[in-house]
Amino acid sequence: MKHLVKVAVVAAGLFFTVNAANAQQKFGHINSEELLKAMPEIKVADTNFETFRKQKQTALEQMGAEHQKKTLAAQELYKTLSEANKDAVNKELQTRSNEIADLEKRITEAQQKAEQELATKRNELYQPVFDKAEAAVKAVAKEKGYAYVFDISQPGVVYFEGGDDLLAAVKTKLGISATAAPATTAKKP
Repeated sequence: MKHLVKVAVVAAGLFFTVNAANAQQKFGHINSEELLKAMPEIKVADTNFETFRKQKQTALEQMGAEHQKKTLAAQELYKTLSEANKDAVNKELQTRSNEIADLEKRITEAQQKAEQELATKRNELYQPVFDKAEAAVKAVAKEKGYAYVFDISQPGVVYFEGGDDLLAAVKTKLGISATAAPATTAKKP
């Protein structure tokens, strides 16, 4: 019987300790989208990415213009087809058709390569900014004793009440003034 009482007292003590520990956990939230817009690094990343994207787009547009020029030239050559020049024109049309097919293949390959390069560049430019923001959030959460920090800008947080908004503290940690105008972010391609 004494053993049963001791087990009950220990279990009750553990129960109250766990409840007390859970009651002390702090919950906070942050709007990461707003934080990122306020970071000056995002504007630099946006500008660099847009410049890179325009370079790739210009190169593809030049290839498209070359394709259109070759297609129009082949169509004009076809209009000159007659019985007298049938063999020579057909041979030339076949050569131009092969050139156009080759150009179409190169355009497709260039588009695929450009997409890959854009994805790589996007990661290269934005990941350090994301990492810096995440590190600041973690540092503030640790400094202020938060067990959980929820991002309210992401889908999944349907409801929140209470908890502390850590945005101002994280901005301060990053050296961003509370009144700083958010940088505009580029549209995702």
